[in-house]
Amino acid sequence: MPHGFIEMLQAISALIVGGIIGLGFGKVQDAARHHNEKRQAEGKLNTGWSVMPGSGARVAYLLIALALVQLVCPLLFQDGTKWWVSGGLVFGYGYMLFQQLRQKMSQK
Repeated sequence: MPHGFIEMLQAISALIVGGIIGLGFGKVQDAARHHNEKRQAEGKLNTGWSVMPGSGARVAYLLIALALVQLVCPLLFQDGTKWWVSGGLVFGYGYMLFQQLRQKMSQK
């Protein structure tokens, strides 16, 4: 196989893996937001500190997922390919945020 094709395949794979991780993280954050909105509607949130409980743990899980991908698929983190993983992550999570914004705008 030509060298350029392999680089292109690595970049596309890295973008897809990063996107999957970003979408997964966005879905987890969205589920937590829905759960906390429900608790707030029920009056179970007493202070501002309890608005997003567990968000630190969710970020830690995101970092663990990225570390596992780096260990399992080291080819995705060679040369400049790691930036494609980061770009996919930003795109996946940004897509989830955009969906939430679009949903809120349609409710108004």
